[in-house]
Amino acid sequence: MIFSLQILVSILLDAMIGDPHWYTHPVRGIGRVIQGSERITRTAIANPYLAGLVTVLAVTGISCGIVFFILMAANSISSSVEVIVGVVLLYTTIAARDLLRHSTAVYDQLEGQNSLAQARLAVGRIVGRDTSDLDEQGVCRAAIETVAENMVDGITAPLFFAVAASFFAQFFHSSPLSCAVLGAYFYKSVNTMDSMIAYKNEKYFKFGRVAAKLDDAVNFIPARISGICLIIAAFFLKLDYRKAANVFFRDRLKHSSPNAGHTEAAAAGAMGIRLGGPSFYFNKLVEKPYLGDDDNDAVPADIKMTNRLVIVGSVIFIVCLLGLRLFIVG
Repeated sequence: MIFSLQILVSILLDAMIGDPHWYTHPVRGIGRVIQGSERITRTAIANPYLAGLVTVLAVTGISCGIVFFILMAANSISSSVEVIVGVVLLYTTIAARDLLRHSTAVYDQLEGQNSLAQARLAVGRIVGRDTSDLDEQGVCRAAIETVAENMVDGITAPLFFAVAASFFAQFFHSSPLSCAVLGAYFYKSVNTMDSMIAYKNEKYFKFGRVAAKLDDAVNFIPARISGICLIIAAFFLKLDYRKAANVFFRDRLKHSSPNAGHTEAAAAGAMGIRLGGPSFYFNKLVEKPYLGDDDNDAVPADIKMTNRLVIVGSVIFIVCLLGLRLFIVG
């Protein structure tokens, strides 16, 4: 029960504070480790696949090693200090508030300011595609897709690995919270590498191959559970949960990513809209399959509804996860 309360406090900190701009976020630190490791391994190792593998090992090892020593230093002061540091570190791996803040900024530009140009700029800050020529529907779809997809990266997957890692506490004579923090940071290091070095271009196709495959592996279970949680959330929000389930099972594997399509398909079905389709990335047209049915046009209100859907789905995910741990641990 104490561990569950510690997890909930970390989630509450993110809900209340988000990512403050007055300190260097630890994930930015992981980014610097990635950049430094890439420079060293590319220089020292000619084979790009091997250089990428060594980079993955170095980044995960260094990231988790630094967190481990911070926790041990806190423990050397007192167990209470270790708990405080652990809760704060875990909170930094969750990104729910910032995800909703960025998507709400897109909604505000469309609905409140009635500025499509500013909405394009706002959505361009949270998606990788070119947004300069998107119409209102395109802006709405882009925002909805990124909220649904990042439910996994920013909320459910870090917490999944935190809770999963907590089970190893008894083997390492450590606290469940410290193991949870290490599990969450392992995930964040892998996910950050995927966003930085797993591009499918000439520079990174071989070098980032291991990082991309590892990211696919670590998101495999959280993505699928998250999609199912969105279907349940659609029921509670009085959305079309039957359609959400139908589109989820029909379209979830159409996405080029083995994981991103699960939450996107469930969200598309719940709101009766179609996501995906052709998009421009770096001025290059990329043909992506459609997820969902074109029953309704995507409108700004759908962005707000997606936010609610993701929050309720995440709550269901967390309650089930902690409930399962309490059942197992007792």
